[in-house]
Amino acid sequence: MAGFEEPAIYSPEFADTIIPANGTYPFYFSENPSLIAGLSDKSLSLIAPLVAYWVHSLIFHALDVYGTEWAWLAPYRIHESAEVKAKNLVSKSQVVWAVLVQQAIQTILGIIFVDSEETSVDHREKMARMSPILVQSTLLWMGNPHLAQSSLQRWGSSVLYFAYWWAIPTAQILFAFFVLDTWQYFLHRYFHTNKFLYRHFHSWHHRLYVPYAFGALYNHPVEGFLFDSLGAVVAENISRLSIRQTVLLFTFSSLKTVDDHCGYSLPFDPLQILFSNNADYHDIHHQAIGIKKNFSQPFFIHWDTILGTKMTRKEVEERTKKSKRNGLLKENGHANEHVNGHTNGHTNGHTNGHANGHANGDGDKNGNGNGVVNGDHHKLKVE
Repeated sequence: MAGFEEPAIYSPEFADTIIPANGTYPFYFSENPSLIAGLSDKSLSLIAPLVAYWVHSLIFHALDVYGTEWAWLAPYRIHESAEVKAKNLVSKSQVVWAVLVQQAIQTILGIIFVDSEETSVDHREKMARMSPILVQSTLLWMGNPHLAQSSLQRWGSSVLYFAYWWAIPTAQILFAFFVLDTWQYFLHRYFHTNKFLYRHFHSWHHRLYVPYAFGALYNHPVEGFLFDSLGAVVAENISRLSIRQTVLLFTFSSLKTVDDHCGYSLPFDPLQILFSNNADYHDIHHQAIGIKKNFSQPFFIHWDTILGTKMTRKEVEERTKKSKRNGLLKENGHANEHVNGHTNGHTNGHTNGHANGHANGDGDKNGNGNGVVNGDHHKLKVE
């Protein structure tokens, strides 16, 4: 048709018009070769988790040591301080050495498997590969090329910028959380159901009946390698994280696992607010009543919920009350049985004694005597 002009959106060059200019970066991005001068990002990914672990642990350790007399802190303490000494089966010095061994293994594994990436990345070129996908998706979604074109001309650059710098990195991190959660849930559960693995490996971690912060990574070295070290590397590689995203994943995971074992249920702790898999939730797993529950770690509880292994604090309290009631009923039952047996023994003894006495012609005297003897004999048997 004469005078018909094809919308510009169909032109291959249109996709280039919505690419944000180079140099437009979010606040978290740095063009420097490394985040910290003189320290490579790969080295940072290995050092930052160690610093985060011990600094975060020492904060809670200070509360354990100096906060015992603080009345405001008492309601948030999951266990009394005395329980740590009374119920835990391993000394704190042994815990420290075991954690240091695991962290050494983690560091060696990171040196081998964590890749350093090139610092010179052309972000505009990477966004240029995404822009045609955005154009085609908008056309399919809106159906009208003129409307799609005007929308992309107005908002396309912002949408592409958001997708590249925020949506995709966030999705990668969340997917890494999911991979790590999946890895640890099924391994953790298997180490509980397999008696050999529990006895020889996972029982180490459960020597801490009352968890505390710097005992978070107290594991058998084999378990520590499989659960934490290898799990983190698998999550990083499957999620295709950049080296700086890896720094975030490893550091945040360390903070989270310390917080999950801190021994305090703090309503103002951001990690305990954001995640339902927190110190109180994981503490249940360390108790006898919940040792076959709450396997999820370290972030979410979806696998516990889906597979029926979730136990809440409310359920723990209800089961504890029920157990106490059953115990009292059982004790009362034994007491009643004892009293009834004692009474019946006397009654039967007297009756039999009288009967035997009259039958033998010995009179009431012998009958009463025999009755008391028989009754006392039964009493002794019952008691």
